[in-house]
This record gives sequence, C-alpha cells and structure tokens, in this order.
Amino acid sequence: MTFDPKTTAFLFPGQGSQIVGMGRALSEAFPAARAVFAEADAVLDIPFSQIMWNGPESELNDTVNTQPALFIHSLAAYRVFEDLFPNARPLFMAGHSLGQFSAITAAGAMSFGDGLRLVRKRGELMKRAGEVNPGGMAAILGLDIPGLDRVCAEASTQTEVVQVANDNCPGQVVISGHKPALERAIAGAKAAGAKRALPLAVSIAAHSPLMDSIQKEWEQAVLATYFSDIAMPVIGNVSAAPIASAAGLRADVIAQMQSRVRWTEIVKRMASEGVTTFVEFGPGTVLGGLVKRIVEGVTLLPMGNPIDFDALR
Repeated sequence: MTFDPKTTAFLFPGQGSQIVGMGRALSEAFPAARAVFAEADAVLDIPFSQIMWNGPESELNDTVNTQPALFIHSLAAYRVFEDLFPNARPLFMAGHSLGQFSAITAAGAMSFGDGLRLVRKRGELMKRAGEVNPGGMAAILGLDIPGLDRVCAEASTQTEVVQVANDNCPGQVVISGHKPALERAIAGAKAAGAKRALPLAVSIAAHSPLMDSIQKEWEQAVLATYFSDIAMPVIGNVSAAPIASAAGLRADVIAQMQSRVRWTEIVKRMASEGVTTFVEFGPGTVLGGLVKRIVEGVTLLPMGNPIDFDALR
C-alpha cells in the first residue's frame, strides 16, 4: 500500500470512541502495539491496559481513564502503522479534542510518556472542574453555527453561560455550559428550527468557561511538559490552522480547555490543501463519519484493529 503524502491526513479520535476491549486484539497481533501498552502500564504505574481490555465499562467511561485509554490505543495503532509503512508520511495530522494530544505525540512534538502523563492530568483536572462547577452538554442537530451562536448568546447571562463546544460537522454541534443556560439554549434551539436537541449524560461542561477553575493548573502542566518543533504540522483545535512550532502547539492546547473544537473548519482546511485520504487511528470510525459529512469524494481508512491492517497488505 502506498500513501501519497500530498493527499493524506492522519486523524485521532476523542472521547466517545472508547469501548471495553479496545486495543486487545491489536496488542495480541502486533509487537509494536504490545510495546505501547506495556510502556503505558509502566508510565502510569498500574496495569492500566486491564481497564481498557476488561472494564468495567463504568470505570473506562470515567474521564480520568477514558482520556489516557484513547491516547494509548491511538498511539498503539499508529506505531503498528509506522512499523508496517515506515515511509508513509501525511500532509497533516489532526485530533478531535483529546485526540489532539495523540496527533501531537504521533507527529513527534511530545514523547509518549510525557503525552500520556499530560493526558492523565487533563482527565483529572476536567473531572475536578466538573465536581467544583457542574454543568452539562447537549447535542444539537439541524441548526447552523451562526444560528446556534445566537441561541447561546440569548440563553447566556452574566452568571450562567452556554456556548458551542464542538462544531463536529454541518448539522451536528455540541453546546456546553451551566445547566440553566443549557436548558434555555435547548429550548431556543428547538424554537429556531433544530431537528433535535438532546442533553448528554455528562456533568462536565468541556470546552466552556466552566473549566476556568482548573485553567491555571492546566496551563502550568502544559508549560512543564517538553514540546519540540515538528516537521509534520498538526491542525490546531482552536486555530483550525497548521501548527509546527512548540510554542504554537502549547498555546493551542492551553486555549483548547475553554474553546470550541473547530472540527468542521479543520477538515475543510485539510481538504482545501488537497487532502483526499483520511486515516483514523484508534477505536471506531467516529471521525470518518464526520469527515464524510463535511467533504465529499474522500477515502476513509480506519486503523484500530488487526483486520484494518490486514486490508492494507
């Protein structure tokens, strides 16, 4: 299998793609993946792979565990791919929310151990923010971004805010904020013509000002982590632009905590630069599904299980 670097991008998923058993078959089939899981267990100083492979589901779905689990699986899949296709280089890498850290690590800006420790810290801080300042999130279907921005502005007050958290693809957006403001925004979205407005089963208002209680500690954690400049640009979640400098990557992930994930813009940017093949590293095909709804005529390749790699040989 040959990959044209001028037309290929590598993608890394965020929360929502996790599943009990994730990465077990990959570890059994490929030494490169097995080494990643072993290193992860050593870095975290617990048999973390057992949570990924055996659950229980409630433990895996705790954001403190979900975030490192997705990071580990994505990097294990990427290391297998790198082993099989050492010369396959994409034009860009990009990750959705948590996946941005997988992309940054795969691109070589962070070591695996440093990336894993930072992602674990991110999960701990976000969980604490949800306990200190509980909020919520909701999926809004069938309303465009300008319309939803207006709805959120009207639903927000000086003390209760709601905003767009994830611009996933046209017609599928997630909003985040204080529960009363969120409830007003859900009603406002329906009144503005949204097909559906569904509260999500979370108490963490990710990518919103409700993360402010842990922002300073998060910034300190990012600044204390070694980043290097990279040759392979990562498209920033906040900037939706290619970033190759250590300073630029740091700034984007610091700002990401309270800012919207501009996934629609990220994919459009890659497509405008000529990308027609998107390879998704990790469990599931969530990002591929979003890409398909953003740009037409693209090739989507999931890379998370042995069967995916077998199809390439």
